[in-house]
Amino acid sequence: MSLRPSLILAAAAAAALTATAAQASPGHDNCFLGRDWGSWTAPGDGDALLIRAGIRDVYRIELTPGSHVRKFGDTFLINKERGSSWICSPLDLDLQVSDHAGFRQPLIARSIRKLTPQEVAALPKKDRP
Repeated sequence: MSLRPSLILAAAAAAALTATAAQASPGHDNCFLGRDWGSWTAPGDGDALLIRAGIRDVYRIELTPGSHVRKFGDTFLINKERGSSWICSPLDLDLQVSDHAGFRQPLIARSIRKLTPQEVAALPKKDRP
């Protein structure tokens, strides 16, 4: 009989730890799966990227100053996934811009954030991914 109360206490402690960990760890609200990565653009001076993830979501990735990324017809964006397939922070990105001739330009992401629907609607049509 003495085992049952200790099992109940252990189960309660495990449930409490799980609930605390769920509250402490950030959700995937501002994240997207790498497989959902769609089109991209490099508006303005090319020190940022706009990428579409899924149907509606657009993320802005700030790059190191002086990146000057340009998107041409033969240019494509590469991200090497390491570990989790969730992209939530700049550390989850290993970016390069490449062309069909094999030239690759490494890019360093400084920040990433999901744009609001209002921000997406305010983007000029030529800058939308």
